[in-house]
Order: sequence, then structure tokens, then C-alpha cells
Amino acid sequence: MPTTILPTDQPPLLHHAVEEAVRLLQAGEVVALPTETVYGLAADALNPAAVAKVFEAKERPSFDPLIVHLPDRKMLETVADIPEDVHKTIMRLIERYWPGPLTLLLPKKACVPDIVTAGLPTVAVRISSHPIFKRVATALNKPIAAPSANRFGAISPTSANAVLAELDGRIPLILDGGACLHGLESTIIKVEPGSPKNMITIVRPGPITPEELKLYGRLQRMTRNVVDDATASEAPGQLASHYAPRTPLRLLSKPSDFIPVEGKTYALMSYRGEEKDGYLDLTDWKEIMILSPGNGKLPEAAVRFFYVMRELDKLGVDEIIAEPMLEHGMGVAMMDKLRRASTRTA
Repeated sequence: MPTTILPTDQPPLLHHAVEEAVRLLQAGEVVALPTETVYGLAADALNPAAVAKVFEAKERPSFDPLIVHLPDRKMLETVADIPEDVHKTIMRLIERYWPGPLTLLLPKKACVPDIVTAGLPTVAVRISSHPIFKRVATALNKPIAAPSANRFGAISPTSANAVLAELDGRIPLILDGGACLHGLESTIIKVEPGSPKNMITIVRPGPITPEELKLYGRLQRMTRNVVDDATASEAPGQLASHYAPRTPLRLLSKPSDFIPVEGKTYALMSYRGEEKDGYLDLTDWKEIMILSPGNGKLPEAAVRFFYVMRELDKLGVDEIIAEPMLEHGMGVAMMDKLRRASTRTA
């Protein structure tokens, strides 16, 4: 099928684009929409046939669950239950972070199809803060399943053109909302009863950091949630090989871990592009791309993360080498994704 990109940068264009997206979603089709994290491939979450088209377009395995995006808080009780023993904590988190890049794992209601949750008893839910996604969700007035709009396991898209490169001819429509604000998928958490505070487990790290979340409960020790690629995962983004470029990628721990092989070509994903870090002179790099020049600001690095990975993947080098970065704040999410990206070729 031909894939159309509709602009949204002027009111008449936005109105037309939203109308067309809603029309297709109501007809059981899939549409790529911008969110504040990455672009999502949207479908009516309560329509199993429509959700199946998401899996088909992405070549996504059926054991990998999807996030359900709600048009408003009132619809939460339609798709999920909030256990009484964690109700207060959940409501505090919702009050602070919705709409925004926080996804909650909650017991699902019967109306949510098993294809959305991979047959699991929980559903991942959030409300996007992106104005275009919000317009579409409000007009549709239904929960929307929307994983990242890329082929399964590949680099998540943060622009309409990146979606087109992944899914051209597989989906009918992309709404162009410009570059995504955060550049990393939402933080996924589960809340469990505990004393004296409820326990919060970060299932997938993202823009909402551990430092922020510990204000709302006792943060469980984060585990490296790496799920075998043939096993149902608790939440999206947990499979062993994920977020990976087609070019082999290797994450270094220190400069001395890299010894170039004669005849091979390399590109460097540098955290801050500083000579004193010891990576810039390791070889004659075909290309060096820097996530956050100079000071190494993690939010800036996060915005550029998937874009830089995608650009390096286009070069045709034998291997992409990634520098490590500070593993706190948003660095936790980026290091998690680099480890998963490198797993594919480990």
C-alpha cells in the first residue's frame, strides 16, 4: 500500500491530518503518530483485528505486549483496575506524570484483548502529552495501542522520515509532528504493596528517572530485565535483542577494550566528544557522532540518541562502537538500550 505523510504545522493541515487519522483508526487501520517519546504505530486497542495489523506491519512477535494510550484519566477504569493497597501511590504518580512519559503496569479489564497484553493479566497504560496524539485520541475517544513505529527490534523512530524508512508501504498514514521531545520510550513501572512505603519497580527505564520515582515509594533494586527472544515479556522493550541497528554495535566499558581489526571500518557514537575520555583517537573512525558535545548533558543525549544511532547505521561500516555514559538519570535508559542493541551481535 502507498504510505502518505501528512503535515500538521498549520491549523488547516492539522485539522485535516487528525480527521484522516481518526477515520482510518475507526475503520480498523493503523496510523503512525508522534508522541513526546518516539513515534508510535497506533490502532484501536479494543479491536483485535486492528491490533493484529500492528504486529504484522512491525513483524513483531505476539508474545511482546503493547502499551495502551488513553485519551484521558477517566478511561483508565475502562481498561484497568487499581488495587486498593496501591491506589494512593498510583494516583499520586498519575497526578504528577500524566499526561507524560510514564507507563503503569496494572491488572487488566476483560475488555482488553489478549493480543494487546500477550495473554498476560496486566496491561501497560499511559497518557501521551503530545498535542497531536492527544487530538487524535480525544477525537477517537478509545484507548489506542501504540508501540514504536518501526520494524521489530530495530531503532525506534523520532521523526516522520524515520518511520517512513522503516514502514514505507506497510501502513497507510504517518502524521508528521516534527522531532520527538524526549527521544526515549516511556518509563514503565509497577507498584506493589509494601511497608512503610509501597514498592516501585522500574520495568523499563526511560525519561522519568529513578531519582524522581523514589520520591513516591521504595524503589526496588533495578534488575537487567533481559528476556529470551522467544519468551513472553512482562512489558515492551524487555527482549534481549532490541533497539538495534542493522550494523553490529559494540558498547565499550573503557577505551582499552577496543582493538581495531585491520581492514575493518568503524564509526563512533561518542557521549560528549572529549579527547580526555580516551575514545576519539582509538582508530581512524569513518564517522564520529556526538550525543551531547562538551558537558555531556543526559537529556540532550537522550533527544539525539536514536537519531545518531540511525545515522551511523546508514554509513555501511563494519561496526558501530558506543562509548559508555553516566549511568544515572536518563543515562540508565540509554545504557540499557545500548546493552540490548549490542546483544544482537554479542
